[in-house]
Amino acid sequence: MSTAEHDRLADSDDPRAAWRRWGPYVSARQWGTVREDYSADGDAWGSFPFDHSHLRAYRWGEDGLAGISDLDGYLNLGLALWNGRDDRLKERLFGLTNPQGNHGEDVKEYWWALDGTPTHSYASWLYRYPQAAFPYEELVRVNGERGIEEEEYELADTGVFEGDRFFDVQVRHAKASPSDLCVEITATNHGPDAAPLHLVPQLWFRNTWSWGLDERRPRLWAGEPRQGYAAAVIGEHHELGRVRLEASSGPGAEQVEPSLLFCDNETNVAALWGEDAAREGDTAYPKDAVNRAVVHGQADAANPARTGTKAALWWRFEAVPPGESVTVRLRLTELEGAPAVATGVEEVLAVREQECEAFYAQVIPAGTSEQDALIARRAFAGLQWGKQLYLYDVPRWIEGDPGQPPPPPGRHTRRTGRNTRWRHVNLAEVISMPDEWEYPWFATWDLAFHCVALAHVDPFFAKWQLLLMCREWVMNPNGQLAAYEWNFSDVNPPVHPWAAWQVFSIDGGRDRDFLERVVLKMLLNFPWWVNRKDSEGSNVFEGGFLGMDNVGLFDRSEALAGDQRLEQADATAWMGMFCLKMLRMSAELARHDKAWDEVSTKFLVHFLSIAEALDDFGTHHTSLWDTEDEFFHDVLVDDDGTAHRMPVRSMVGLLPLTGISIVPNWVATELPDLTDFFQGWTERRPELADALIHTNHRGYALRTLSLVSKEQWSALLRPLLDEGEFLSPHGIRSLSAAHRDGVSVHVAGADLSLRYVPGESDSRMFGGNSNWRGPVWLPVNALLLDALRIYGRGAGAGVEVEYPTGSGQQMGMEQVAHEIEERLVSLFRPGPDGRRPGTPRHHPRGPLWDAHPTFSEYFHGDDGRGLGASHQTGWTALVAHFVCAPDGIPNR
Repeated sequence: MSTAEHDRLADSDDPRAAWRRWGPYVSARQWGTVREDYSADGDAWGSFPFDHSHLRAYRWGEDGLAGISDLDGYLNLGLALWNGRDDRLKERLFGLTNPQGNHGEDVKEYWWALDGTPTHSYASWLYRYPQAAFPYEELVRVNGERGIEEEEYELADTGVFEGDRFFDVQVRHAKASPSDLCVEITATNHGPDAAPLHLVPQLWFRNTWSWGLDERRPRLWAGEPRQGYAAAVIGEHHELGRVRLEASSGPGAEQVEPSLLFCDNETNVAALWGEDAAREGDTAYPKDAVNRAVVHGQADAANPARTGTKAALWWRFEAVPPGESVTVRLRLTELEGAPAVATGVEEVLAVREQECEAFYAQVIPAGTSEQDALIARRAFAGLQWGKQLYLYDVPRWIEGDPGQPPPPPGRHTRRTGRNTRWRHVNLAEVISMPDEWEYPWFATWDLAFHCVALAHVDPFFAKWQLLLMCREWVMNPNGQLAAYEWNFSDVNPPVHPWAAWQVFSIDGGRDRDFLERVVLKMLLNFPWWVNRKDSEGSNVFEGGFLGMDNVGLFDRSEALAGDQRLEQADATAWMGMFCLKMLRMSAELARHDKAWDEVSTKFLVHFLSIAEALDDFGTHHTSLWDTEDEFFHDVLVDDDGTAHRMPVRSMVGLLPLTGISIVPNWVATELPDLTDFFQGWTERRPELADALIHTNHRGYALRTLSLVSKEQWSALLRPLLDEGEFLSPHGIRSLSAAHRDGVSVHVAGADLSLRYVPGESDSRMFGGNSNWRGPVWLPVNALLLDALRIYGRGAGAGVEVEYPTGSGQQMGMEQVAHEIEERLVSLFRPGPDGRRPGTPRHHPRGPLWDAHPTFSEYFHGDDGRGLGASHQTGWTALVAHFVCAPDGIPNR
């Protein structure tokens, strides 16, 4: 395949390649993040609240609407809006903090990533801006009055969108060259009346001079516009060199010219902490000067000398007629080394948009329906817009800056300080984020799922992201992978090997260098798990919550009483899958380097030990498999060895299905060490051979390794495919619906219980936004689909099962996987009334809303409506993987 975008990608096999130099790397929220928290109590939300965001300079990043920046975040360009009624400029997205929301943190805005290419040669983004005053106080107050049993109070619930009284503001980016960026902003009045609107795009330098580390100060100033442009801003930066931003008015705005406003990207100390806190040298024109000039009419707020480190272009439209649009255009150019391009902004946008169409026509399989192609395109767009610059130098953050007050003493202590065991972390990278607003920071296991979808459009970036998490400035010296910035030491499931194999295969199975680098780093991560999470050396693992939040009877992250330990079915399953993916990858490497043959054998041995222990561990010979319930359960073990099985049918007990792999036929002739071990082990342990090493029905030498025996597979498939248990109309639930009436157990003097809740959890067991009491979650669905397909191509070839359970309809395993995948994709397809099942409850109905698929964090277990973070185009972008690889990855 060869398109203009594919050609650009071929020249962009470096994270700092020219075409990757500029992109939508600006966060939608920097306030309330751990990095900006310098409090004594570690309350990131309270340390830097939303009401400070327009007044305080950030230390570790920037935020904005539809923002773009260079790879280092030195220079940022973003959009600000004002409807003539708000009490502040709309410069960034608003939402509730964790303590404010009745279900935890939650964004209260509506926007969509419409399009985007991997090199950011073209991108499009849409924001829905109310014409009424934005109800900031009402949203905080009403949600604060609601309990956990009530639904969240959303922006649409306030009535500000009634009668379609809003502007749709579409921002399009296109690059004429790697250092020549074109931007078009079009605002359309969908309301019945004329309405005012101010478009205020802003250009600013990240503040690097206030911290006492580098006093060099960049500068912006008013310049002379070239012919065809109405205004110009010139900038000078010690790393970027000289840049120029020029502006012109497009259709609907021909008679309006922009005003220029200048100030400094520095904190308004007096407004935040009083005049007494002001220091000599503080700027007279701080960060909020543009806000005060536009919203509050303070003509003297901006610098009359028309210079500073932040500049705004201010278009004022007193009354945009109903149904009409206004368009303005910008061009940002690096002046040093940028080729002269005569093409205008309009022409650049048109060409790059056509190239974007051609690119996705190659990526999305021929014959894909128009709706499914749109779903995939939007998912990929969200992933492109989710690439954000992440700056975090942990030792500098802990010690503080020489130009600022010292952090509180507790910040340094290994016992109470956050991330003090991760002083080696020093990141300044563009990283795929789970979500633009609610999770504007990397999470390693989320990122692994992102990379599977990203591999379809940008395999280099997908591979680089997986490797980045394993580099010495991220991965802990003890081998642990960082979890997320709130607590790098938290334990996330080890899905890195699974994702690496998926990415390697999607990319054609050619990049052996990538595969070897990943396997080498996983050889460090694997013993961390063995040494830290198998306390008894029993090959049955612990690990804490492991992403399952609160599907259990108690918080698995909390310390247990005395010497109790929780032996976890999911932790053990994750490690079984870890072994099998390492076996498969090292076997692939052994085809060209025989030293890897012995590594394959090592992981086979460990897998077999885990598989055996899953059914029999400890001095009391306890099994995680319940022969009566025919399901896997966690087991709580007392210090005397007494075991208490947790009788919950949840995703925890289904995950052992994912411990499955096919050993290719060529292993018998090409890997002598592994083959000799297979033969010797089956001779020594014939009683286990049939349970763990299966051959398919055709009698081929092909072997299927599985944590789960054929009998257990059959037993687990019954509840998995039962619509009264795990099988929902839109995928696999995380808790069996058989628990609608609840399940309880008496353990160690305590009565524990839970019940199936299809939507938001009714428990705060695992924080304010605990949710895994029933909803459908795409990542674990993807893992289960992969397992079903592997079984169907191996030991389960030719085997038919009842689908759904009780229906009398029989089908093969691969067809079952396809049918479940169809249920998942149906979340995003319009129904007969035009409404997509996965659309959140609070999205209004109608063509203007139904046109846009949304990518929620998880989905209601009964009706499929979107829940949690409303823009989780990270792991939920796996739907694009389903569309582009409807039969799974090739069985390599």
